[in-house]
Amino acid sequence: MEDIAREAGVSIATVSRVFNQPEVVSPATLESVRKVAAKFGYTPNLTAGSLAGNRSKIVAAIVPVITSSIFSETIDGLSTVLSENGYQLLLGQTWYREDRLAALIDTFLGRRVDGLVLTGITRDKALRKRIRGSGIPVVETWELGRSPTDMLVGFSNQDAAAAAARHLIDRGHKSLGFIGGMDIRSTERLDGFRSAIEAAGLREPRVARVPSPSPSSVLVGAEAIRALLAQFPDISAAFCTNDMIAMGVLLECQRQGIPVPHKLAVMGFSDLPIAASLVPALTTVQVSAHAIGTHAAQMILGRKGILERQPNRLDLGYSVVVRESA
Repeated sequence: MEDIAREAGVSIATVSRVFNQPEVVSPATLESVRKVAAKFGYTPNLTAGSLAGNRSKIVAAIVPVITSSIFSETIDGLSTVLSENGYQLLLGQTWYREDRLAALIDTFLGRRVDGLVLTGITRDKALRKRIRGSGIPVVETWELGRSPTDMLVGFSNQDAAAAAARHLIDRGHKSLGFIGGMDIRSTERLDGFRSAIEAAGLREPRVARVPSPSPSSVLVGAEAIRALLAQFPDISAAFCTNDMIAMGVLLECQRQGIPVPHKLAVMGFSDLPIAASLVPALTTVQVSAHAIGTHAAQMILGRKGILERQPNRLDLGYSVVVRESA
């Protein structure tokens, strides 16, 4: 920085402002200093800057699976708001493993990130204590529990799945199937689905649980509906806890010549962009995946004083999108 300041004919403080507060520097000075910095191959030491200013301008997010289209919209919403406000996103995945979640959180806290965005509510008491002890804002997403670690944005998985069950019941289905993962949120959806069926006085749902994460949700969906129909050929509707599984069910029905929805109604969850383009178009439960990421970023930046302060808890709700498959 001293070399750049000498070459550009400015103070070291001005060089610092060029890289940290460019909005307060004149365009001519910005161009001059950046040109000299490029000549010297200079890159600011962000770690040193974060230690000095107690702000890294990095927010870490942890999702179960980075490649999952279910969470990609949330990541996009989060990243967009952060980048618009001069912050960067650091991303990690857990593969639905609690030990991986703890290791990632410890790593990100050690990197002095300015905030954490987590998928689901952290249930480990020791881990919650470490998070709270860090003093940074934390947003838990994709759930609505009574005791979040800090801030919370999402929807009720139980209520959303119960709405799916009621939709199928209202259309005359009495023998329902459920295909979902073994993770906490899928379990909550099964609980909600089962409660609505019990309230209607119908028989317990026929259940197929699949790995979380699955190696291929489409393939797993096809395998699950084959197994479910082989054991329970009388089911007339199947609710899947994500649209990719539901896509696999639709493809397997086409392969077997099972007419949808006349012999088997199929319903998904999340309303991915592809859902409306499937044949038949997929009936699904729509949740605001992109908005979850947007609001999570706004909550953290509001707590940091960058944006307007947001509520600590936000229920974005859900809706049943009725299409041809159910």
